[in-house]
Amino acid sequence: MKKKLIMMTAYDYPTAKIVDEVGVDYILIGDSLAMVVLGYKDTKSVTLAEMLHHTRAVTRGVRRSTTIGDMPINSYETPTSALKNARLFLTTGCDMVKIEGYKPNIIKTLIKNGIKVVGHLGLLPQTADVYRVQGKDEESGNKILSEAKLMDKLGINLLILECIPARLAKRITESIKTPTIGIGAGINCSGQVLVLHDIIGLSDFQGKMIKRYGNVTQEIRNAVTNFKQDVLKGKFPDKEHSF
Repeated sequence: MKKKLIMMTAYDYPTAKIVDEVGVDYILIGDSLAMVVLGYKDTKSVTLAEMLHHTRAVTRGVRRSTTIGDMPINSYETPTSALKNARLFLTTGCDMVKIEGYKPNIIKTLIKNGIKVVGHLGLLPQTADVYRVQGKDEESGNKILSEAKLMDKLGINLLILECIPARLAKRITESIKTPTIGIGAGINCSGQVLVLHDIIGLSDFQGKMIKRYGNVTQEIRNAVTNFKQDVLKGKFPDKEHSF
């Protein structure tokens, strides 16, 4: 059995440093930072400048993992703009760029110019009106499978499959050479990714595909509450914490 690939998001220096030290294969600076870091309602609101800013912060904290810059909406509308903006991502120190959907001309241009590309099929948050499972019927499932095969032939490096039936993800994974990374796509992908803030309880998202592995929100709340109480009661700063 092949080793499962591990991908995790990170959006700043301290979390990137931790995730890197754990030893994940890939760190995705995802446009999901729009919601979990910047407070936007969806990924459609985040700008290229904001994505580049956070990608720079992440790469400063990474020593081992491969980093992936997530190209935001409107940053790869044409091959020319895609190449220009992908090169901006590479100046931040990231190793690959990710784009959503089957865009053969964009993919060809980036790969031809030596840029490693991560594809993304299934639920596409940048263009989706409603977040729901994709590829449930035969027609839409075959379309996703066909696009995955075509992207595989183009030479992408990874393929993220988001919110599709596990059986479809299994078919895709078995049909292409490109490693697949699932998020809400079952266990048969080559690897898995989740949003860091979702698994540590630092976001409000409660999707079916999310498993909570911690509750950082409560830890932060407790620390700030204790600090507040110590200050109000005159317990901080004490002699130990004064010069």
